[in-house]
Amino acid sequence: MTSVFAAATSPVFTAGVSSAADVVGFGGIRSAPGFLGLSSKFASGFGRSHVLSLQNLKIPVGFVTNGRRTPGVAFATAATEKSIHNFTVKDIDGNDVSLNKFKGKILLIVNVASKCGLTTSNYTELSHLYEKYKNQGFEILAFPCNQFGGQEPGSNPEIKRFACTKFKAEFPIFDKVDVNGPNTAPVYQFLKASAGGFLGDLIKWNFEKFLIDKNGKVIERYPPTTSPFQIEKDIKKLLAA
Repeated sequence: MTSVFAAATSPVFTAGVSSAADVVGFGGIRSAPGFLGLSSKFASGFGRSHVLSLQNLKIPVGFVTNGRRTPGVAFATAATEKSIHNFTVKDIDGNDVSLNKFKGKILLIVNVASKCGLTTSNYTELSHLYEKYKNQGFEILAFPCNQFGGQEPGSNPEIKRFACTKFKAEFPIFDKVDVNGPNTAPVYQFLKASAGGFLGDLIKWNFEKFLIDKNGKVIERYPPTTSPFQIEKDIKKLLAA
């Protein structure tokens, strides 16, 4: 997977893409007007010069290409049989955290930003869901990322203070990471490989979300414009399973 992804980031694979809308998300999701004008801002998270033209490529065996996803059903992948519990990440204070500690819990993983048009609604709704379900085995894991419009420019202490003071966020917040490109955090390589199409499907913008079951497997992936409240019904189903 790593070698294929590295190949995709080469400028060689650029012909034939006239806009972000030409790229079907590598998994069947087109850029939509609701994505805050991603046709013009696409380069913020993953440069236009890195966008892969699908026209002249042969799709490797095993990659999901039809983009059709069924909520509650784990995605078939060619990448790995790992779970999210195999990873260790750093929290916002720089401490190592084994995600194995969340085994048996339902997780919602989100790439967050402090200065995005989606910030207030998402942090407010995430905090509400966390308060409502945290004692039932639900956790939210927030990963700050500055790749989309430079909308998470602060230091880790500034990010923590913003989230915890303005929105009273009590869920775990982790170290700032890259979610696209050559420095993509390993946990996001896993997430995209588990719930993406060709080459793992790029994260589109701030506040993209992944729902994880009690065994650490990705169950569903939601675009940035899907609000946390819209995911509540899926969270409840997994908690009851």
